[in-house]
Amino acid sequence: MTKSRVLTGITTSGSPHLGNYVGAIRPAIRASQGNQCESFFFLADYHALIKSHKPEIVHQSTLEVAATWLALGLDTKKVVFYRQSDIPEIPELTWLLTCMTAKGLMNRAHAYKSAVQDNVDAGTDEDFAINMGLFSYPILMAADILLFNAERIPVGRDQIQHVEMARDIAQRFNHHYGNHFVLPEAQVDGDVAVLQGLDGRKMSKSYNNTIPLFLPEKALKKSINKIKTNLLEPGDPKDPDSSAVFQIWRAFADPQQTELMRNNYAQGIGWGDAKRQLFELINNELKEPRERYNDLLLNPARIEDVLVEGAARARLESRELVGSVREAMGIRSLS
Repeated sequence: MTKSRVLTGITTSGSPHLGNYVGAIRPAIRASQGNQCESFFFLADYHALIKSHKPEIVHQSTLEVAATWLALGLDTKKVVFYRQSDIPEIPELTWLLTCMTAKGLMNRAHAYKSAVQDNVDAGTDEDFAINMGLFSYPILMAADILLFNAERIPVGRDQIQHVEMARDIAQRFNHHYGNHFVLPEAQVDGDVAVLQGLDGRKMSKSYNNTIPLFLPEKALKKSINKIKTNLLEPGDPKDPDSSAVFQIWRAFADPQQTELMRNNYAQGIGWGDAKRQLFELINNELKEPRERYNDLLLNPARIEDVLVEGAARARLESRELVGSVREAMGIRSLS
């Protein structure tokens, strides 16, 4: 049976938090452990440059994100795990695809349109502070995907458009130069939890409401205690479905634990007790990975070795595909 090929990029623009873990990292690692797919995971450090122009943040985030995936059990013998910037064929393919991509397609990208609208609302020039990285990064994302002919791209709903753009770009290229690219499909897992943050909104670095993934125990407990709750007293029945504490609990608990906590809410569990149990549940799951993570941070050469090996494996394919694309476009030897 032919395995389907799955590709996932992880932007290196900050420290991973519980929302990243529940929504992307944990399900991706679990999926990669089976035999149904061939998985490619990469650190999207070129993408990070669009938002972050601070070298120390991009570098530190690359270290932390790589250490996170390895500490949580990513088996780099079963998957191809690499750093985007270690694959020179990615920016080369980006340019080759750029020359076949309609500007109108980029004009319709949600991130660009949103940035333009923000400028209009602020009464400034439409393109104020918008760089070409933001405008054309869907083409870089298309190159990430098409370079390895990935068939399934796990994404959140906000990223579906970019996979569709990659598909459009591939179709246009194939029509003009012959079939070189598999047409990718976005894969949205409706069962994956989207965690609420400390303030009840979606957990996101942009809202500054995250709980970092590998906080020390005392800091983790302190952070969980900051989760916003209502003023109901112990003994008062509480609605679990409107509670950020319960929503996070459900993302870490098994069905039996979830049902037990739901009953505790009906019986009026106090918020302090609910948060204490949530801390114990999360800490129990992350205690051993946290130790591995901290050890990896102290040994960056180990991470570098893994990434170099992954890049070598990835380039076995990337060199071949870009070679065929160059040939098709007329960039080839004269002899």
